[in-house]
Amino acid sequence: MTLVEGMRGHLERARSAADEDFGWRRLWSGSAAREGVWSNVRSAEVMLLQLVSDEEAAGRASEVMALVKRHLDTDDPRRVRLARRLRPIVAGSMTPSDRDLMVRALDAAYNALDDELARVRSLRNILWTATFLVLLGVTGLALYGWFSPGSLSLCFTPQTGPSASDRITVVCPTAEHHNVPAGTDASSLAKSRDILTVEIAGLAGAALTVIASLRRIRGTDSPYMLPLASAVLKFPTGALSAFLGLLLIRGAFVPGLSDLDSRAQVLGWAAAFGAAQHLVTRLVDDRAQMTLSEVGRPTDAATDPERAAVKEIAAEGEPVAPGATGRSGNGEYEGPLEEERAGESGRGPGA
Repeated sequence: MTLVEGMRGHLERARSAADEDFGWRRLWSGSAAREGVWSNVRSAEVMLLQLVSDEEAAGRASEVMALVKRHLDTDDPRRVRLARRLRPIVAGSMTPSDRDLMVRALDAAYNALDDELARVRSLRNILWTATFLVLLGVTGLALYGWFSPGSLSLCFTPQTGPSASDRITVVCPTAEHHNVPAGTDASSLAKSRDILTVEIAGLAGAALTVIASLRRIRGTDSPYMLPLASAVLKFPTGALSAFLGLLLIRGAFVPGLSDLDSRAQVLGWAAAFGAAQHLVTRLVDDRAQMTLSEVGRPTDAATDPERAAVKEIAAEGEPVAPGATGRSGNGEYEGPLEEERAGESGRGPGA
């Protein structure tokens, strides 16, 4: 198959992916289809670089170098070699090996970009799946409490004075029952709306943390709304943490808080536990921001780029003048050190 036929095949696949109607599956498959469109377009662009004239290829050398710097590590051999050959290429001294180097470097940069976007999409899907599962659990708790309120009772029995030893007060999330005969089971006074009310209070507490976390969200050119998925996860998590927090208080896991005195205290603690979910979900926020920051930002080199270039020159059997760097202002090699090596190219081993 020729390069022209390969380009046409990639463009046709990109057109098919762009025109496909996913219907209800668009939420999951639509983003993958967009990735497929751009991946095929980039593959066609790499093939096009092999077909254009030397002048056009030299004109694109700086653009290719910019993409390589964004997506390849600083000690990647293709990046180092292209940086060393960039100046001669732009000056018009392109060789067939230079074109091949540009093609391979551009293809590697686009593959790295595809991998970066795939990681963002994967994390986005994980967050939406986690949100759905937590929301499903919260809804199940609310339904269970609605049909069987006494099974998951969140009612408290505050301590009473000696003068009222035969009477007690039962405090529930939706009602307060005073002068109840001593020995009455507090669970029998639970209402079907208790758990739902606690979860709503937890949602309100989580909303405050979402608003507070907006100051840390930065805009991104990624096609996936990863910060939104991270923020939405806080709402059902806040409802769940509010229910679990009150359940722990009722079970006397928190010393001194085993008996809440009023309905307002119950709802207040529910909102506080809903806001406390931020202690866990902020780790998800950090992971999302880190994943977004990795798009277009390669990892730091484990080896200094100057040493990598000198090592590569030595591997090719080309002597390097002592103290010669051939580096540009940004730390990249932009020339092949032609002048430094010119005087040594004709020397033999015994020179």
